[in-house]
Amino acid sequence: MPDDAVPDPDVPAPRDARAVIRAEVDHGHAELVGDPDRPHGWTLLIDGTAQSHVDLDDPLHLEFEYIRRLAHVVDLVGVPSRPLRALHLGGGAWTLARYVAATRPGSAQRVVEIDGALADLVRSRLPADGSGITVTVSDARAALIGAAPAAVDLLVLDVFAGARTPAHLTTAEFVATAARALAPGGVYAANVADGGVLPFARTQVAAAAAAFADIAVIAAPDVLGGRRFGNLVLVASDDELPVDALTRRAAGDPFRARVLDDAESREFAGRAQVPHDRGATPSPMPPPGFFGRAAD
Repeated sequence: MPDDAVPDPDVPAPRDARAVIRAEVDHGHAELVGDPDRPHGWTLLIDGTAQSHVDLDDPLHLEFEYIRRLAHVVDLVGVPSRPLRALHLGGGAWTLARYVAATRPGSAQRVVEIDGALADLVRSRLPADGSGITVTVSDARAALIGAAPAAVDLLVLDVFAGARTPAHLTTAEFVATAARALAPGGVYAANVADGGVLPFARTQVAAAAAAFADIAVIAAPDVLGGRRFGNLVLVASDDELPVDALTRRAAGDPFRARVLDDAESREFAGRAQVPHDRGATPSPMPPPGFFGRAAD
């Protein structure tokens, strides 16, 4: 790690692994690294970038901070503890889907993963039998276009090709398609990675602001302040978001986060240009040492 890199609290510090399972998948090299502190805990890395952490014994244990923030959103969608219809764009090790299955039994969930070999690896090595999770091997946007309108209570975007969100999942057209898939009162949540003055994140908030009546942003103060690269969770709905409850939960996390309400989020977006399909770019590459990414 370079001297000027700061360890990212969204990714646990490396320790001696209990075991390492390596496999070539369709879009890179996958590693499942055993958590030395948890007998059935595993971290999934793709080409050296940490993608997911799961504990097969305890799906409520969420190692990555941004996943905890997404879980707060899950907890507050609709009626607490009632089943949800959830569409997860981006599979990884299905961490959030496992959490939903545990906290909202009976939920109908579909995980969309473009890498079929990765989906097979996770299914065989990190099984989620009886969880109600189904997996579709597809491009995320293609699957979203094919989704029935107004049929989803929760739509989560957490897609990375290596360490970057693909360009076609960053545009106003994509967000508008996501909005059409949501049932009344449904919630869209996206994991956005950025750093510095957050130019990419501002475009993503601007795209959501153009499609939804209410938006919010959850992020660590040092990320919002441009002091390090990290994750922001973008939340949007046509109903009023539970910002006060999100704020309380985010403030109680080990790494506390700030929640921007609708007015603050739109101010954050400022004059950022809303990205469109023509000319869109992927999210920025994180610096070496962040998200477990090794130096080139």
